[in-house]
Amino acid sequence: MVNRIFNFSPGPAMLPLAALEEAQRDLLALPGVGISILEISHRSKAFEAIIGQAEANLRTLLAIPDNYRVLFLQGGALLQFAMVPMSFLRNTGKSADYIVSGTWSKKAQEEAKTQGKVHTAWDGKSGNYNRLPQQSELELDPDAAYVYTASNETIQGVQFSREPDVGGVPLVCDSSSDFLSRPVPIDRYGILFACAQKNAGPAGVTIVIIRDDLVQRSPADLPSMLNYRLLAENKSLLNTPPVFGVYMVKLVTDWLLKEVGGLEKMAAINRQKAQMLYEAIDHSGGFYQRHAEPASRSMMNVTFRLPETALDEKFLGEAKALGLVELKGHRSVGGFRASIYNAMPMEGVVTLRDFMLEFSRKYGRAGSP
Repeated sequence: MVNRIFNFSPGPAMLPLAALEEAQRDLLALPGVGISILEISHRSKAFEAIIGQAEANLRTLLAIPDNYRVLFLQGGALLQFAMVPMSFLRNTGKSADYIVSGTWSKKAQEEAKTQGKVHTAWDGKSGNYNRLPQQSELELDPDAAYVYTASNETIQGVQFSREPDVGGVPLVCDSSSDFLSRPVPIDRYGILFACAQKNAGPAGVTIVIIRDDLVQRSPADLPSMLNYRLLAENKSLLNTPPVFGVYMVKLVTDWLLKEVGGLEKMAAINRQKAQMLYEAIDHSGGFYQRHAEPASRSMMNVTFRLPETALDEKFLGEAKALGLVELKGHRSVGGFRASIYNAMPMEGVVTLRDFMLEFSRKYGRAGSP
């Protein structure tokens, strides 16, 4: 029997056990095909069925309207940081509004500056990105090329609970770290994209959901692999796609539909997991110190620090002995980060919560759940 530990990594992250077991069973030969998914042609009928089912699952889970395309691309979120301004900012004479809520939206803004004029609609740098803006704090240009946001910042552990009101300007969202964790009103977005390795599959595939009118606006002078229109016209098969990654997205979305029961139920589970850890932090008598303000807290990435850094290695060592790994926080925030994506089982969160309570009793003031 394989002994699996609880991996709290921000990504690549845990995958549902059911999806891993199905992939393991079928790795040597897909049923009815006789060859491995690692060997299969992306032009084959078998793969056409796989990518078609992966898209159908996504459309069902997210209630994606008919006037949106679903693309399976490569290059991760970082390539989308460039493709978006190359397509919709460059040569427009407009600026793009960026809501800078943490490390990843800041990186996206810097990438956009290589293509055109960028306006900072809000920047949380003064608080080390420990909160998100109120609608009244946003300085939005009604004539902007688009408004860019990241729905969840993995490093700082802040998450938008709702979409900002941007009027008629296209809203672009990096949803990499909370994609498929909850229902999302897709029709509020012009583009929503996500690298798969948090909630949707393994590293190597990026999912882009883009409205038809924006697909058609993709400039003709872009290289083919950076052209949303060509990628959509070729149904993500302009070149060899990440075949195994798409297959795993299909298995993960099968799991969400058939075993979890949809995104409403997934969101309820995720809220319960996050609440356990935040209660351990809040009721520790100050032993655990939060980074994110309560109103901006993420359901996916729980960030916290200890009262003194001298305890950090002891915390990591004792956690590892219990099978709790990848808890070290990013250097820009310090402390710890527990990434509790969809596939992190409740058992893992309970084990971490109980360990945190015991650790605070041993080395500080008593905590109570």
